[in-house]
Amino acid sequence: MRARIYQPAKTAMQSGVAKTHHWILEFAPASAREVDPLMGWTSSSDTQSQVRLRFDSQKAAEDYAKARGLEFDVVAPKPRKPVIRPRGYGENFATDRKGAWTH
Repeated sequence: MRARIYQPAKTAMQSGVAKTHHWILEFAPASAREVDPLMGWTSSSDTQSQVRLRFDSQKAAEDYAKARGLEFDVVAPKPRKPVIRPRGYGENFATDRKGAWTH
C-alpha cells in the first residue's frame, strides 16, 4: 500500500498559518471512484482513502510508515516568505502620511 507524507499549506480562507505545522500521512486510493446511477453520488469501496493521520514531525510519520511496511513518498513543503509591512495596519490611519490618502 502506498502513502503520501506532506505538510499541508494554508487554506485560502485563512490569513494565518494555523493547521500547517503538522505532517499528514494519507493513503493513495486503491480503487477508482464510481458514480451511483440512482443518486449520482461519487463513492468508492476503498476505506483507506478516508484515513488521514497527523504527526508532529516528518520523522514521526516516516517511522510510522516504516514500522507498518508502507511504501511512502515525502512531499517537501515549499517555503513561504512572510508578508510583513513595515508599519502594519496602523499605517492606513497615520497622521504623518506623506501623500494623499485615496483608494
